[in-house]
Amino acid sequence: MEQSSEQTGMKRELGLLDATLLVAGSMIGSGIFIVAADITRNVGSAGWLIAVWLITGVMTLIAAISYGELSAMFPKAGGQYVYLKEAYNPFVGFLYGWSFFTVIQTGTIAAVGVAFSKFAAYLKWFSFASEDIIFTTIDFNPLFNYKLSISHAQLLSIAVIVLLTYVNTRGIKSGKIIQTTFTLTKLVSLFGLIAFGFIMLKPEIWTVNWTNAWDMHSLGKDGSIQSYTTIAALSAFTAAMVGSIFSSDAWNNVTFIAGEVKNPQRNIGLSLFFGTLIVTVIYILANLVYTGVLPLQEIASAEKDRVAVAASSVIFGNVGTIVIALMIMVSTFGCNNGLILAGARVYYSMAEDGLFFKKTASLNKNSVPEFALWMQCVVASILCLSGKYGNLLDMISFVVVIFYVLTIGGIFILRYKQPNTPRPYKAFGYPILPALYIVMGITFCLLLYMYKPEYTQPGLIIVLSGVPVYFLWRYFGDKQRT
Repeated sequence: MEQSSEQTGMKRELGLLDATLLVAGSMIGSGIFIVAADITRNVGSAGWLIAVWLITGVMTLIAAISYGELSAMFPKAGGQYVYLKEAYNPFVGFLYGWSFFTVIQTGTIAAVGVAFSKFAAYLKWFSFASEDIIFTTIDFNPLFNYKLSISHAQLLSIAVIVLLTYVNTRGIKSGKIIQTTFTLTKLVSLFGLIAFGFIMLKPEIWTVNWTNAWDMHSLGKDGSIQSYTTIAALSAFTAAMVGSIFSSDAWNNVTFIAGEVKNPQRNIGLSLFFGTLIVTVIYILANLVYTGVLPLQEIASAEKDRVAVAASSVIFGNVGTIVIALMIMVSTFGCNNGLILAGARVYYSMAEDGLFFKKTASLNKNSVPEFALWMQCVVASILCLSGKYGNLLDMISFVVVIFYVLTIGGIFILRYKQPNTPRPYKAFGYPILPALYIVMGITFCLLLYMYKPEYTQPGLIIVLSGVPVYFLWRYFGDKQRT
């Protein structure tokens, strides 16, 4: 008989190391290997390139240590959805869960899956997975004037998503083994790349890149330079942070599986701090390596934005491309495992509150929400096939930061609403650091909305589309209960 209650069904199998590796493994996907190119085109200098990553890292660390208080108060499956529901109301929690299901988590899973396939194609054993090889084209011209081309890379990405979903239906231990193995491998590999990068650092390139390091301007792929006005500089810096924030996202995934973490009141908060700190250090060091082995122009104009491939070719020679391809395959495979494992717990928690499909609230014989895992798999696979995941991800940073701001604001609200609720851990630096994140987050969102509406308006539409869905769910749910 399937268990439907996390108190009797979910198993606390994850320790502090497992939780920390889930944080780090979910954060590190393909972004660190790619987005430096777009950031460099926007800011045009080594100093501002590092500043983008540093500011993003500070924001992420503040958010992570602030979440520690919430995770200690509500140590159960669902994480951020639960925090928003408790601080505000079920409506706000649902809007987050809806956005999470339709784009935030599923879109990220799709993008990471396709990144795995694209870099796998660098290896001769996976050459069939090239994004340039089209498996079939579906012509929707009679109805929508649209053609859908499906590449081998998309099909391989779906196969990987299905495989990892199946593994995670076998129980939390199966997912934990993959997460621990692949995250440790990717961390060792990244630190190795960084170490060799500093050994092979080219002083003449470093000197040129760090001369006038704080002169912000646009840097075109063709080498063209365009100076900024103050307003244009704000716009460029904000656009540059989209990539770094997306690359640093998913750190909160560990809160979704709090029902399966040992001593969650202690270990969730610690894992958030250690995991985000490790990744922030890696990201800053990796970008320093890029500026030490590649001229800024080569970073900005890297083929298909694959900066790490260009840097690895300098560091390791002809085998550099293979080295990076293997690293990214390990990185994205482990990253997707963490995303898939954690995401389903949000839908499970929503269903327990009557705000998602009823079957999603059930656990299988292995004590995991199997139906929720397969639903997530289907949506992520559709996004892979659509080829639109890239467009969706452009606006994820905006939507994600909005909900982070709301959640951290919830710390202040809950201190007032629930003053007597036990808080085994209290937000470090309260109220200054949480307030600082809120100011930084709101500033980022406002600037992005003002200067890059194409990144923000579609995201808002997706969030607001959850409004009628919420009331329909409540209406039919209340009708069934009566």
